[in-house]
Amino acid sequence: MSVAFTKEESSETAAETMLPDRPVSPHPNLVTEAGLKALEEHLRLARAAYEVASVIEDVNERRRQTANPLRDTRYFAARVGSAQVMAAPTSTDIVAFGSTVTFERDDGRVQTYRIVGEDEADPRAGSMSYVSPVARALMGKAVGDVVAIGDGELEIVAIS
Repeated sequence: MSVAFTKEESSETAAETMLPDRPVSPHPNLVTEAGLKALEEHLRLARAAYEVASVIEDVNERRRQTANPLRDTRYFAARVGSAQVMAAPTSTDIVAFGSTVTFERDDGRVQTYRIVGEDEADPRAGSMSYVSPVARALMGKAVGDVVAIGDGELEIVAIS
């Protein structure tokens, strides 16, 4: 029988399903309490997906189906392990990690964002990473302060 008709594990097939690790930020992994819980949930879901895929009989299909969950498990395990939970800010006098800040742009747009960890940032949902240029410019500033961002300016109108 020709080898073309046999199912054998091959190093080529294995290499096709070995995904590179997700990049991990060089910045400290600061998170809110909710951010840590979200990371732990993502880790739990990745492990569960890996367990489901691990029982697939066809070795090549099993490799394909376990590749993403295995990569996600490694990533989220590293992120949970390196997480530094930051306490909620105790003051609304200055912008800090965990603060919700409202600012007005030069064009009159008023925007509100909460400053959170990298993995929990979602600008469409109203949160931005503490390492983003806007968050870095706002940190340590107070209501009424104006910060330069690119060619424009932002004025802080509220901190909560």
